[in-house]
Amino acid sequence: MKVLVIGNGAREHAITWKLAQSHWQPRLYCAPGNAGTSLLAQNIPLAAHDVAGLLAFARAEAIDLTVVGPEAPLVAGLADRFREAGLAVFGPSMAAATLEGSKVWSKRLMQRWGIPTASAEVFDSMASAAAHLETIAYPAVIKADGLAAGKGVTVVSDRAEALQAVEDMMERRVFGSAGERVIVEECLYGREVSLLAFTDGETVVPMVAACDYKRVNDGDQGPNTGGMGSYSPPSFFSSALQREVTQSILEATVKAMAAEGCPYQGVLYAGLMLTDQGPKVLEFNARFGDPETQVVLPRLKSDLLDIMLATVSGRLGSEPVAWDDSACCGVVLASGGYPGHYETGKLIDGLEEVPPEVEVFHAGTMRRDGRVVTNGGRVLTVVAKGKDMREAREKVYAGLAPIRFEGMHYRRDIALREVV
Repeated sequence: MKVLVIGNGAREHAITWKLAQSHWQPRLYCAPGNAGTSLLAQNIPLAAHDVAGLLAFARAEAIDLTVVGPEAPLVAGLADRFREAGLAVFGPSMAAATLEGSKVWSKRLMQRWGIPTASAEVFDSMASAAAHLETIAYPAVIKADGLAAGKGVTVVSDRAEALQAVEDMMERRVFGSAGERVIVEECLYGREVSLLAFTDGETVVPMVAACDYKRVNDGDQGPNTGGMGSYSPPSFFSSALQREVTQSILEATVKAMAAEGCPYQGVLYAGLMLTDQGPKVLEFNARFGDPETQVVLPRLKSDLLDIMLATVSGRLGSEPVAWDDSACCGVVLASGGYPGHYETGKLIDGLEEVPPEVEVFHAGTMRRDGRVVTNGGRVLTVVAKGKDMREAREKVYAGLAPIRFEGMHYRRDIALREVV
């Protein structure tokens, strides 16, 4: 069994790590991979957006299954190209990935089908958006329509901040073409949680819930990032809530997608706010979340490759999916300056001193002259499990202590609210 994992983040390292435990004993490839995946798989020097190159490689190597990690290749239609070539691929079609690729499309789908979400208006000009900002209550939420690497959402406390956010997106183009249209949305209140699910287009199998931390500094201060850490399970997300979300949001969305002619296959990620009126969708993602994957997959007892093969062949309903009852905590180690400007090429020391019960999933890393150096903003996700969240936190923070690189910073409050 030959499996190709596309991407180079900690999410892809975690997926590769879990696939390596399969009873199939697959031969693994990562494109382009990182210093961590190179220990489990053969790294292939092809970018995740190089659809033609990836397709040619998969054909030449007779790859049995391709797993797409990041969203951009999915939105660009990579899965369609592979399927047209007769190759099995785990991930939604371009049409289905629009659920993440366009927040406007996603919002309108939810409005059409009564899927609970925040009320919102869509604007394609600065003037119309500015006029609307005179009429709304604050705080409010401004979202860029397209892909913005997890940073296209701004919570604004007054009209001046709202105008600045809209101007940044629509006129200054801080997120490029992603900001050509914006959504102005009501601000929801409650606890945030992420619930991911496997789906073959009909059957929906939820994973275990997780919480992530988007702000760069302790206490949820500072700018949004791609995620500074996560933990699973959140104590406030009951099994009854999971059943409700699965039925009213995940299954409802999969049914809506099928009814609209874009059946959804792969991982469906719902970012949720647990409001006084019930769970509501903040966003959908069309793939495994990052950093949630790094704390969800260590809790998976079943064979991930079996689940993926069942998903792509439309028989997920007959595949057992089981989870352990451990707690899992993950902390992201980031480059100095992230999420703003940062330097790369910093030597990473201490990886060999991390205790064996602690996993280190690489993201922005590469090998240079036999040494591991930084190669991105989020560099590593350090993960540990425990019988409860207190033990998992203690393990992960003790486990990351030996790791050092110039400018390294991380949040010290990941999962703290679960133990105080």
